[in-house]
Amino acid sequence: MNDMIDVDVVVSVLSRTAFSPFFTILFPILYLSQGHSVKSSIVWYSFLYWAAISAFWSLRWLSKVYRNGIDSLLLFRKPLNWSGQVVLITGGSSGVGELLANTLAFRNVTVVVLDIKPIVTDNSNITFYQCDVSKWDEVEAVAKKVIEEVGHPTILVNNAGVVQGKLILDLKPQDIIQTFGVNTMAHFWTLKVFLPKMIERKSGHIVTLASVMGLVGSAQMTDYSASKAAVINMHESLRYELDNRYGVPQIRTTVLCPGHIHTPLFSTISTPQNVFYRFFVPSLSPLTVVKAIIQALDAHESRTIYLPFYTTSAVLMKTFPSFVRDLAQKLTYADFIMQHFRKVTAVREDEVKSAEQAAAQKQLN
Repeated sequence: MNDMIDVDVVVSVLSRTAFSPFFTILFPILYLSQGHSVKSSIVWYSFLYWAAISAFWSLRWLSKVYRNGIDSLLLFRKPLNWSGQVVLITGGSSGVGELLANTLAFRNVTVVVLDIKPIVTDNSNITFYQCDVSKWDEVEAVAKKVIEEVGHPTILVNNAGVVQGKLILDLKPQDIIQTFGVNTMAHFWTLKVFLPKMIERKSGHIVTLASVMGLVGSAQMTDYSASKAAVINMHESLRYELDNRYGVPQIRTTVLCPGHIHTPLFSTISTPQNVFYRFFVPSLSPLTVVKAIIQALDAHESRTIYLPFYTTSAVLMKTFPSFVRDLAQKLTYADFIMQHFRKVTAVREDEVKSAEQAAAQKQLN
């Protein structure tokens, strides 16, 4: 990671100055105080600019109110009462999940972690259950233990993920099954066992860790991108089912579509180190992602979160001319970032054996 200024810092500053209605209203006032007529063009242009900025933020605010209910009109709502909350995190033994688990546990929140390996922590507020969340039988069995021993989760964070990093013809059937099992099917399994109680209580929050790769594709990411695209659409359908079929809009849903995060999952990729890439396509720290999740939970709001700023362009990328899309792919080095990728997390037994056989064959040769 580096400390250089990137586009996210610039956007953050501009959103509080040149694109803030509270700041830009000062311009017409300033011109009027200098003696300009109300009818002068400079006053009108500055006023129209302020009106456009205000309309943009008003629409965003109304969208939030519409999605989260009339109580979102209150600017000083009390944050979520964490007392009595039970947060279940899949894939909570490393990366974003581990940091989120420890952060919430430090705040005296009861946390349940489902993972294939134990979480390293001394916090007694965290309860670990070994579980391969890609398998329905294991999720169903461990869910009974969680409910009996800890209680019904009130917040579900589907965070577990795996990446193979292979070209499509190099993917083995086991690779594809594992990718979709962990990245997609696990979301269905945890929802099937924990959502019914949330519906009964008419409260809860479901957090879905997707990826910008669910919005765009690149080389050596076919299975990963497809699995994340499925999750994004699952999340959207879930929202409408909760609103219109189950009649529980009170249950919040938050989906995150982050870019590259500094976690073990993608620790062996090769990102360009030139100034252009580091400015426009910065990597994320796990802390940034955890902050966004906790802010959504604290506010008790359904949110769609794109991090960092460049990921917002992925939403519109498919509407751009093909040459613009190809240029973006080239400038971001997207099709070559995974070229030297080596899988270091969620390595299966058959992969270990294959690696051992390959090493033995190499020695013989």
